[in-house]
Amino acid sequence: MDQNFNSVKIKRDYHHGDLKQALIDSALAVLADKGVEAFSLRETARRAGVSPAAPKHHFTDTKGLLTTLAAIAFARLADELESADQAAGQGRRDRLMAQAAAYIDFATAQRALFDLMWRAPLLDLDDEGLLKEKARAFDCPDRLIRGADAPRIPHDDPAMAPTIASWSLVHGYVRLSLDGGLGHHLNTPATLSETLLPSMLDMLGTAN
Repeated sequence: MDQNFNSVKIKRDYHHGDLKQALIDSALAVLADKGVEAFSLRETARRAGVSPAAPKHHFTDTKGLLTTLAAIAFARLADELESADQAAGQGRRDRLMAQAAAYIDFATAQRALFDLMWRAPLLDLDDEGLLKEKARAFDCPDRLIRGADAPRIPHDDPAMAPTIASWSLVHGYVRLSLDGGLGHHLNTPATLSETLLPSMLDMLGTAN
């Protein structure tokens, strides 16, 4: 009895910063296991070995925690896009293909996080951390397509059309593929990078 009690006590003995990170790690695991729809603060707390109220001290509510996870997701995506871009060499077409392939790989490997990133009603869209990482992820293809020195402009500016079109093409294919909208023979997004991606992006003209 005493041994079990001590085990629980040790498990819950977090420093303030350690507890926040432990809750984030736990939340990421819950999201990966259960998906966005079944995500809960209670399960996050249970897996972290703390009281059900503990997450609210750091994230206020479910939206706050999901917003933190979405910011992490965009940061990871930005890292993948930047890494792929740097490894692709100097050719514009090669770089764009590499970024698109990295986007596909991320969506496939991190499906629960990828789903969360676009669930606007569940997120605080004014959160500074989320805005920063979303901008970083978007800037990677935008700098390549519009130029490294291109000024930052609103997304509805006509000058953004090439970037938005390229992002929409890749994102739309990934979403259709993951959701089974293209048939069972195209149910893995990797099919795009292997066969369709070059032709589809060439049709847009943004890879040239």
